[in-house]
Amino acid sequence: MDAPPLADPQALARAGRCRVWFDELRDRLVSAFEALEDAAPASLYPGDPGRFELKPWTREAGGGGVMGFLRGRLFEKCGLHISEIHGTLTPEMAASMPGAERDPRFVATGISLIAHMKSPHVPAVHMNTRYLATTSGWFGGGADLTPLVESQRSAEAPDALAFHAALKRACDAHDGAWYDRYREECERYFFLPHRGEPRGVGGIFYDRHDSGDFGRDFAFTRDVGLALLEAWPQIARQRMTEPWTEAEREEQLVRRGRYVEFNLLYDRGTMFGLKTGGNIESILSSMPPVVKWP
Repeated sequence: MDAPPLADPQALARAGRCRVWFDELRDRLVSAFEALEDAAPASLYPGDPGRFELKPWTREAGGGGVMGFLRGRLFEKCGLHISEIHGTLTPEMAASMPGAERDPRFVATGISLIAHMKSPHVPAVHMNTRYLATTSGWFGGGADLTPLVESQRSAEAPDALAFHAALKRACDAHDGAWYDRYREECERYFFLPHRGEPRGVGGIFYDRHDSGDFGRDFAFTRDVGLALLEAWPQIARQRMTEPWTEAEREEQLVRRGRYVEFNLLYDRGTMFGLKTGGNIESILSSMPPVVKWP
């Protein structure tokens, strides 16, 4: 791997600290998700439990990461990826990045998760946290929940309430104003203008988060990952024992189409990955394995 291009040793050290945490969180998520695979009732999920396949990759322009895929009996498709890349932003990208007008070189590291489940009753989940530095540095990310049957697609549904409560605790531990701010940002971001509807029941979303205190912001980002680890496996464990109908499966596949539309039309992470020469397989791993447009 080439030497990182940034001259600022502090930014490089901070990116290194973040990468260590992202690796740890990935390993904890792997353990939790494989435990769910083992516990899923065989009457609904026949076959052998799946296991994550981890595959390192390198980026020609600098950096790389580790892709993780779980294709099992409960998890129809789950992508869990780590990246740490560096290089020089294009003039187009540099114009929109803080600090890049002084120096277009950058370093970025992050973890991303997307899980699409076999059961329509287990909501899809997405989580991403990242650190990016040019001559400035900041965090971004969040987590959101996408129920796929009508009875769960409400902010007052039990799963939505539990998911938001965990994220609120993560925010409130650092700043009492952050949950409302980032919940509202999530609602704005994960909205499909051409459909006039939200993608799911929200969560939190933050970008270019820099309070001026790296330690505080890093701790907040860690807590967002831990909130996901706390909340979603509990939701999945409760829902995975519920049988479903063919009509609910059909509804799930149609609603997945909204996921595809958002990620290909509006998702900033998808655009950043494609424009910086990231790994195509991991960038597009958010696509569900089976989907329908009626």
